[in-house]
Amino acid sequence: MFTVVSSVIGGVGLFLLGMILMTDGLKALAGGALRSILSKWTTNRWSAVGAGAGITAIVQSSSATTVATIGFVSAGLLPFTNAVGVVIGANLGTTSTGWLVSLLGLKLNVGKMLLPVIGFGAFAKLVTRGRWAQIGQTLAGFGVIFVGIDVLQDGMANLSAYFDPSIWPQATLLGRGLLVLIGIAMTVVMQSSSAAVATTLAALSGGTIDVQQAAALVVGQNVGTTVTAAIASIGGSVQAKRTALAHIIFNLVTAAVAFVILPWFTAGVEDLSETWVGGDHALTIAAFHTAFNLLGAAIFLPILPQYSRFIEKRIKLKGPRLTQHLDASLLSVPAVAIEAVRNVLKGIGATLFDGLRLLLEGDRKWLQGGDVEEVTEALAETRRFLQRIPPPETTGFEFHRQLSTIHALDHLERLAEDVLEPESLAVTRRNDSLRKFAEDLGEILALLAKQLRDPDVEPDAMLAEAFSHKLAEDRRTARPAILEATAAQRIDAEQALRDLSAQRWLDRLAYHVWRCAHHLREMTRKESKDAPPTSADAGMPTRTLKREDVEAARGADENPPSSTE
Repeated sequence: MFTVVSSVIGGVGLFLLGMILMTDGLKALAGGALRSILSKWTTNRWSAVGAGAGITAIVQSSSATTVATIGFVSAGLLPFTNAVGVVIGANLGTTSTGWLVSLLGLKLNVGKMLLPVIGFGAFAKLVTRGRWAQIGQTLAGFGVIFVGIDVLQDGMANLSAYFDPSIWPQATLLGRGLLVLIGIAMTVVMQSSSAAVATTLAALSGGTIDVQQAAALVVGQNVGTTVTAAIASIGGSVQAKRTALAHIIFNLVTAAVAFVILPWFTAGVEDLSETWVGGDHALTIAAFHTAFNLLGAAIFLPILPQYSRFIEKRIKLKGPRLTQHLDASLLSVPAVAIEAVRNVLKGIGATLFDGLRLLLEGDRKWLQGGDVEEVTEALAETRRFLQRIPPPETTGFEFHRQLSTIHALDHLERLAEDVLEPESLAVTRRNDSLRKFAEDLGEILALLAKQLRDPDVEPDAMLAEAFSHKLAEDRRTARPAILEATAAQRIDAEQALRDLSAQRWLDRLAYHVWRCAHHLREMTRKESKDAPPTSADAGMPTRTLKREDVEAARGADENPPSSTE
């Protein structure tokens, strides 16, 4: 008996370990693909469901799909209605595990055949880096899953000698209710509905339970994911809580409907499976799992806009305006976390550009209304969040996206520092030449702020670059003339120095505006154009962001005019 129970527990453990290894590897490999699919394939509720199901089936993790979805909703790139569609699709996608187990794990017993794959994958993970290491981890995890299924199946087959299906709750209303509760407990304890379903299929295959009992357990295991979602949403962002609530209500309603019609529903699925798969019980349960999730999707999709509005009214947005979308749960998918940071930086940039434009027009109220402090605090919070994002393991596309993020943050921070020079602002307003440059810069700032607020428009970095070069050239040619006139006492020395300081200040503002727009634009580059953003951006280390990293970025980027030049 002890050996049998040990086999069952060990099989579940191996299955969970394999799922963790494979899912983490696939998430690392598919980080950019997640972003691309969610941004392009979720234009309406129907495509959103398909995208959610497809992504979850590929990465074998509904949590990865949900986290990516939260990131895109937070960033404003995905309407919440479509996000709910992705969540519904993710529930459908999780049913693919049942098909994988019943078609390969239980029928073909491929665990022993995959032992070399585990060895190769582990070796690749240990001795290589980057994509090959991720591929190795994925392969090793895939193999461990099926070894776990083999062990679990053997344990369940032996367990049937000690447990007869008749000792389990029977197919009465009360019996089904108890089985649903057992299914919920299995998911909560294992922290994985996939592992719970795999255990149920192995028990069914070994004769420990019958089809009706397995179906009730699967309904409970589907509900069990809501407990995990509720726990995970505690302390999360508003979007995380909204997504969790949408997931919980969908699963509860779907399970309630499936529970009520369970006898007739399973009978219908059994008849179909008898026709299509020869009455294979494991495939029958896999089909049942998919069928009642499809039923739930059919219930919710027609009313998805109303359902989404109901969720949004229950949980309202709160927190700092500029950084309320930085959610710690996004850190598990670095590509999505970087996307969220990019959009937060766009919002901060738009706010800072608008405020700077008002200052250049002579309106000092922006300095006195707490807006500067709001921007400064938002930049500090964004820096702290960026430090927590795992660094990319390669020097490819994701590396350069993160590098551009660091540069954009750095230039926004320095721009916010340079804004706080009221004396230079006063001199600029009095000097006709500088005032004209300030007005031109104000027009560029207004355009860039508008572009940064539009998710479909990239900032016009070339316009900002041309203006920055023009202003820098004017400064270089005017400086010697001003100093010569000062030496000849044609210009008051003190006033000349103030004019030069204001000119450098305006030049620095234009420079940082240009570089910020450039790097925010670079962050939207397609992976097919995988090259360093600019030659000036080379040399950045691939570790987590620290202060010395930003200093390195400053030295690597084109040098702005110094305040003491």
